Amino acid sequence: MSFGSYVRVLSALCLSLSGLPGAWGALPQTATPVVQPPIKLAMIEGLSGPFANTGEAVYRNLLWAVERVNQRGGVKLPGGARELTLVRHDSKSQTEEALTALRTSLDEGANFVLQGNSSAVAAALIEALNKHNEREPARRALFLNYSAVDPALTNERCSFWHFRFDAHADMRMAALMQVLKTDRQVNSVYLIGQDYSFGQAVLREARRQMAVQRPDMRIVGDELHPVGRVKDFLPYATKIKASGAQAVITGNWGNDLTLLVKAAREVGYEGKFYTFYGNALGAPAAIGQAGVGRVVAVADWLPNVPGQASAAFYKAFRQRFPQPSDDYVHMRMQLMIEALVQAIEKAGTVEAAPVARALEHVALQKFGQKGFMRALDHQFQQALVVGQMDHQGEPGVAFDVEGSSYGFRVIKSLTPEAAQMPSSCQMQRY
Repeated sequence: MSFGSYVRVLSALCLSLSGLPGAWGALPQTATPVVQPPIKLAMIEGLSGPFANTGEAVYRNLLWAVERVNQRGGVKLPGGARELTLVRHDSKSQTEEALTALRTSLDEGANFVLQGNSSAVAAALIEALNKHNEREPARRALFLNYSAVDPALTNERCSFWHFRFDAHADMRMAALMQVLKTDRQVNSVYLIGQDYSFGQAVLREARRQMAVQRPDMRIVGDELHPVGRVKDFLPYATKIKASGAQAVITGNWGNDLTLLVKAAREVGYEGKFYTFYGNALGAPAAIGQAGVGRVVAVADWLPNVPGQASAAFYKAFRQRFPQPSDDYVHMRMQLMIEALVQAIEKAGTVEAAPVARALEHVALQKFGQKGFMRALDHQFQQALVVGQMDHQGEPGVAFDVEGSSYGFRVIKSLTPEAAQMPSSCQMQRY
């Protein structure tokens, strides 16, 4: 057959095939999978400076939560599952740096902003995000707060765009008071805290609740110190010892707590410490044997909370981060990410307003813990526990802290319902 004849036959064959319904569609085709973009979580935290260790500890917690979501296939949405991605921004624990990081995060398309270590920074971020969301409704974002516990943030300064997953300072103080009011060995206390909104709120609530719960208690010292700037707490510890205080009440966190308890040990102070954060970041090792039976801490969860689910959760974290110095795990940060995933899937979108409305009604029961979001003020309601420092291996102390050989036995537990407190929030909704 000549070349011309071949072309004529081939053309005729093509024309005949074109008349057959679905002829071309029956031919094998290669589909290109659509890869969905990740959902951006912007963590804005102090990763350098005096509280860098606290910021890095937060990052490990959030990273672990994100990893577990992605390992099970990501967030299920109508257009296909999407993974979470966690982007770090160093605020250097400074408000202006945090605001710059917020602008960068929004420009990069972050859907959700995460922050917690500083109520002053959180307040500035809430105000800035309120303005941004008003100006640019197409680029709105939500603020998820895991540690900034100034009560005002879910009371007079509450915002539709802000959700807090930590118990606020008044809730934590109320839990501590459940123990302190029955501690008849303590009749005098020294109040000391960091001089900013959170530290001020802690001492203010301590005075108020003691007047109600322990009117017989004497306050023999009451002072605030600069945040993150004190390198030598010996003068403070000397005053505490000289006051004759049988206990110290403090909301100090990070190095401000570690250095304080170290100084107290050095001057031979033998009183108790009622703390918000005395169970981690070097504090147990810093005070050592002197803290056994005398350091008390309130938390949303402790590694020695009874139950197999809780123990399995803690062991899984230690397997992921085996270094003793990395032993700083918070249940609330895990629940926060799980709550976000639940809300996004219910809303069927990552748009801020629908996710916020879904997040208002989230309820969780995971890892042996349970909690729910209160729509009134966007304050997460969860169990609170109070622990007392003891040797690992003693009854109720299966796990130690940071390889120190000291752990915290749970001595008081409050259900989410019992830990609730009223709110004055008057929220504008969207």
